[in-house]
Formats: sequence, C-alpha cells, structure tokens
Amino acid sequence: MLDAYIVDGVRTPRGRATKGHFKNLRPVDLLKPLYEALEQRCSMDSIIVEDVVLGCVTAVGDQGANIAKISALFAGWHDNVAGITVNRFCCSGLDAINLASAQLSGGVADVMVAGGVESLSSVPMFSDKGAWFSDPDVSNATRFLHMGIAADLIATLENIERLSLDEFALRSHERARVAQIEKRFDSAMVPIQNSDGESLAFDESVRELDLEKLESMQPIFENIEEGRFDNLARTQYPQLSAVNHLHHVATSPAQVDGAALLLLANGKGLKTHGLKPKARIVQAATASADPVMMLTGHIAATEKLLVRTGLKKENIDLWEINESFAASVINFQNHFSIDSAQLNVNGGAIALGHPLGATGGVLIITLMNELIRQGKKRGIAAIPGGAGVGVATLIEICE
Repeated sequence: MLDAYIVDGVRTPRGRATKGHFKNLRPVDLLKPLYEALEQRCSMDSIIVEDVVLGCVTAVGDQGANIAKISALFAGWHDNVAGITVNRFCCSGLDAINLASAQLSGGVADVMVAGGVESLSSVPMFSDKGAWFSDPDVSNATRFLHMGIAADLIATLENIERLSLDEFALRSHERARVAQIEKRFDSAMVPIQNSDGESLAFDESVRELDLEKLESMQPIFENIEEGRFDNLARTQYPQLSAVNHLHHVATSPAQVDGAALLLLANGKGLKTHGLKPKARIVQAATASADPVMMLTGHIAATEKLLVRTGLKKENIDLWEINESFAASVINFQNHFSIDSAQLNVNGGAIALGHPLGATGGVLIITLMNELIRQGKKRGIAAIPGGAGVGVATLIEICE
C-alpha cells in the first residue's frame, strides 16, 4: 500500500446561516474560489487531479446533482476531472477525505481533491425529507431521535451538569477569539465575496459571551413533538425517570455556511508533479453506535483506530473533535481522559460553526496547521453523526 499525503488545504470563512455574509450565495459560489486557490497555491494544473470527493449532507436543490463534479466544472477545472458526492451525515467531509486517501493508498488514483460543502442558507437541514425523519413508519422503526435531545440524553446518562456545558461553550468562544486575534486560521482561509461585492475573511459566528449570559439562556429541546422523543429515550433507557433538558442555543453548534478542499496525493503523485506534502494520513476508522444516543459513534471509531495503529491516547498530541453539542465533546473527552490543553485548542463548532458536509475538511485543515504551529507530530480528528455513525482520522506531520 502507498502512503496518502495532504499537500495543502483551503477553506472558506464560516458565514452565519440565513442571515450572514453568504446568505445569497450558492454552494458552487463557495467552492469556486477554493478550487482556484488550490491551483495557485500548489502551482498545478487541474488536469492532474483524477477525482474530487466531496461530503454534503443535504444533497438536494442547489447542492444536488453531484455537486462535486458540477462544482469542479463550474470552477473551470479540466473536463477530465471526475467527481463524487458522499453522505454519512455530519461525518461526510471527513469520510470524503478518508475515501480519497484509500484510493490513493491503493493506487486507484495518484492525485485527488477531497473536502465538502454545506450552505444551510440555500439548503436548510432536513430539506431532503429523508424517510429517517419524515416517514413515521421508518422513523419509529429506526428509533429516530432529534439530535438536540440526544445531546441532552448524553448529559443525563453521563451526569454532565448544566454548568459544565456552559463552561465548555464559553471556552470554545474564548479560544476561537484568541485564534482569530492571532490569525491562526488565516493561512488556510480564502476570503469570499458575497453578492454585494463585500469580502468576508473571518468566521462570523464567534461571539463575546460570559458565564452569566450563558446561564440565563433557556434550554431549547424540551417538549419537541409533545414529548415523543423523550418517551423514546426513556423506553430505550428505562433507568431514566426523565431526560434533563440542558442544551440551549449557545451550547449547540452554530449553523453556518462553508466549504473546504484538500489536495491529496500518494508518493507517485508527489514525485510526478513536484508536489510537497505537509502531512500524511496514517489511518482512519468508521463505526456506529446506539442510534438513540446517536452522538457517540466517534468514540467507537477512535477506539478502533487506536487498536489498528497500536497507539495510546498518550501518543496523540492534539485532538479536533467536532462540537456537535457540548455534552457530546465532554463525553468524548472524559472517555479518553484527554487534557483540555490538547482538545480543540482553537475553539470548535459551538463558536465557529458546523457547516455539516464541510466540517471534516475544516477539522483536518485546522488540526494540520495547529500541529505545524506548535511543532507537534500527531493528531486525531473525529466526528459523530446521525443514527449513531462516527468517523476518526489520524494524521502525522511530514518532517
């Protein structure tokens, strides 16, 4: 098997969904500048790219019709560049990178692009009307639970208090603000012009918060569908008398629009086209767990990854774990006993936003650049997704 390498990665800023900078832009408008930036930064012609793999959770409307291929054409890339769009819920962008890496390792291709896109302004969540949540028979049979209530369920089962959730959210915003001030994201960020010609060059969902303001916020997942989801949770976990509804808007991931692209190659592709790698994709794993608790699949995936590599959590320098909800990350951190100084050191989706299909690419780019900035070697990115799925990816910085 060949090694798969990350040559470079670029992303858009994350714009607040429906009312932010990108509210009138299409998903292809977010992706086009990224394709152009990769060509310029890597001094390469698009014809060397054999395939584009993009994650996209709600692939309908402006995100339908295989946006991976169509966005490459829209960006003016060579007709010979193929494209495929993948969906594993919130894990999609990280899966896109892992699938491309597997092809590179197997010699199916030598140079590929992977990443993802999601415009919640153009295509809101649940617009695809999937049977999982829209067909009562399928929903009941598959034990569909609203993801916010799944987060409250985790907090209840794991005895995570409201104060811990608020403190975690506050830390996410504080770290994100420091990262912005110190321009830690700037090397990978491509400013994007909106329909008014105004350019955005920062993630716009980061806010000035304090603990008092967070403590005043009301939980938002109580009595959804007249308590049907609560009843499902209690049926699945009969030891519970009730689900403690603790998460509010600021301990949930911010809804944003965004996109990310990475140029990947194997050793042959590097040599043939004179490309220099920044990091190596060492190993990846996927898993699935309880679909009711839902947001724990990345724990199972990370355990599988560590077993495959023979590594311990002490061998990992930095962790980028998607902040699906505060309880989800706290549960992951507690499970592996991760030091807070190694976890989401630049903040996460609670402050910076969760652009669904693009999040995996954003996490890998952030992890790679932070490892380089700190002079560290090895990091893991992991994401939980709907119905209990999860994915984890291990990267190492090239010497």
